[in-house]
Amino acid sequence: MDFYIMTLFPDMVTDGLNTSITGRAAGKGLLSIEAVNIRDYAFNKHNSVDDYPYGGGAGIRMNRLKKEKKTGAAKVCGAVKASDEERSFRVVYLSPQGRTFCQSMAEEFAREDELVLLCGHYEGIDERVLEEIVTDYVSVGDYVLTGGELPAMIIVDAVARLVPGVLHNNASAEFESFQDNLLEYPQYSRPEVWHEKRVPEVLLSGHHANVEKWRREQSVIRTARNRPDLLRRAELTTAEQELAEEIIRQNEEKGW
Repeated sequence: MDFYIMTLFPDMVTDGLNTSITGRAAGKGLLSIEAVNIRDYAFNKHNSVDDYPYGGGAGIRMNRLKKEKKTGAAKVCGAVKASDEERSFRVVYLSPQGRTFCQSMAEEFAREDELVLLCGHYEGIDERVLEEIVTDYVSVGDYVLTGGELPAMIIVDAVARLVPGVLHNNASAEFESFQDNLLEYPQYSRPEVWHEKRVPEVLLSGHHANVEKWRREQSVIRTARNRPDLLRRAELTTAEQELAEEIIRQNEEKGW
């Protein structure tokens, strides 16, 4: 899978994504991450991309980009809108005005061959550019950041994990938080006793069915306690629903 990140600060993006799992995956050719400096596509010789907005107001906005370059990544990052006969790239604009990023969206993006992430800065990007090239408006949360670089890195990390071969154990991506709209169950490793706290006996039993039953129950409990909003989309048995409702009731009694 190919990621193209359009940014004013390419070093910020590459320094973060060339490490750990994403860096190793890129090194193996499982995915590519190209940070393209938006300034390289500016109209003027000074590579300036900012200008004051019409109508006045605070701040400055990133200006429009030129369209001369039309091959490969340059075609995408030169803001050229693909025609009906050409490959249509999915262009994601990172903005607090977009849909909130979630695991199901990461799975959706992972089905793409290429994904373009457009990082805004200052007070935003000329609306005409957004109307022409952006296919998705995405937010990573209800707060405002100085730019789209950190959200872009979050999305690349979340999507890259779903690309076949990126994780050493592909099953790891199937049993994590937000799968089935439930949070992940607690994890334990050696030693069996730490600070007088023991690993739950069921995990030492070797009884796989009981272990899976315990993990599912713990996921329901943890979700009801920490993210009850997720339960609206979770498929629960009658017993699990009753368990979740009891946990939520206890939370309410505690004023949580």
